[in-house]
Amino acid sequence: MDETKLLAARHRAATARPYLASALYAMAVVADPSVHTMAVDRWWRCYAAPAFVAATPIEELAGVWLHEVSHLLRDHHGRADRLAANPTAGVPTAGVPTAGVPTAGNPTARDRRAAEALRLNLAMDCEINDDLITDDDSVADDGIRLPDGAVTPQRLRLPQGLLFEEYAARLPRTLLHGRLVWTECGSGAHGVPAPWELGPDGADPLSGAAAAAVRHRVAEQIRRGRGSVPLGWRRWATGGGPARVDWRRVLRTAIGGGLRHVGGQADYSFRRPGRRGAALAGTVVLPGLVAPAPAVAIVVDTSGSVSDEELGLALAETTGIIKAAGASGGRIRVYSCDATTQTAQNVCAAEQVTLRGGGGTDMRSGIRRALADAPRPDVVVVLTDGHTPWPAAPPPCRVVAGLFGPAPEERTRNRPPEWIETVSITDG
Repeated sequence: MDETKLLAARHRAATARPYLASALYAMAVVADPSVHTMAVDRWWRCYAAPAFVAATPIEELAGVWLHEVSHLLRDHHGRADRLAANPTAGVPTAGVPTAGVPTAGNPTARDRRAAEALRLNLAMDCEINDDLITDDDSVADDGIRLPDGAVTPQRLRLPQGLLFEEYAARLPRTLLHGRLVWTECGSGAHGVPAPWELGPDGADPLSGAAAAAVRHRVAEQIRRGRGSVPLGWRRWATGGGPARVDWRRVLRTAIGGGLRHVGGQADYSFRRPGRRGAALAGTVVLPGLVAPAPAVAIVVDTSGSVSDEELGLALAETTGIIKAAGASGGRIRVYSCDATTQTAQNVCAAEQVTLRGGGGTDMRSGIRRALADAPRPDVVVVLTDGHTPWPAAPPPCRVVAGLFGPAPEERTRNRPPEWIETVSITDG
């Protein structure tokens, strides 16, 4: 395969859409002639057919790169899984097989599953491609295009600007798609593994925790306005939204007084002389405005029970904690933890966080590691789904548990002890 050409196309895509660059470069490349064009699996591998790469101009290959990474960033496979688990959510999950799927006699369950995966793939392509082929004036004409025959809402006579779930509800179950490009984008799109995929044990998989960190980083870049961004991507980036919890209030309540202070708008202190005192020629020292700067340890649950969606919420809350506590002096430390502590980092922004995990769950490991590191934190914030044992006795600092899912009082198992302040973090 002409890997130089394929990587040049990725560079072209990243240059044209800088807000997607970190996601594009997070994808591993796999050459496979059994792939029709290009596709992705749920572990962020990009499969490419050598013949397709050779025959396709770089401008179109760049468009395909943008298309495939969009499946991963928009968590299409996770959304497809949730759709299958909740078929009453508005989109049918079973139907008559579409063209191109074996139909001899009565279709098997495998045939129906493959047919439904391809139908959802078409709906996902509609969601993506009307952002790539857009009339939005904010998007410059950079020469990148999709191959002829790419699936678009217009081609299927559907409205623009919908989510894939909405497109799927409008697609007939007997849709003919034999002439449409990319009806098989892999498990990174519709969630059903393709025969050519390497699976979770293959080379260079990206974990769910790492994928959530990439999504959060891209969303932050879009919200900060880096590059011209289509409306669909702006909506996606704001979908994660800000932190659900007022961490200023939580930290103030949990920590109380006795903290180091930095400049801010909270109170006056002679620990930080005011700038206006210079006008008095040094005869009087005026107090300056200061704000408490707590040393905060954030333990993020990266165990296998935590979904990618919950990891995204954890990163959003991490951003909220950093803003509330202040990041000067490296006093925010983030630990990713499953059954053991996987990473420990001083950070000033959630984009700097590296998450690893996927195993069992024991947040006590992360709490112990945070207490052992210097300086000892004033407060430990644990962001978790709650399926963890908790310390038997209070540590020498305050602990706050940010729990995904049901409110603390609604939990029947693994409820945090009363000495842990609990807050509920919900996606909504």
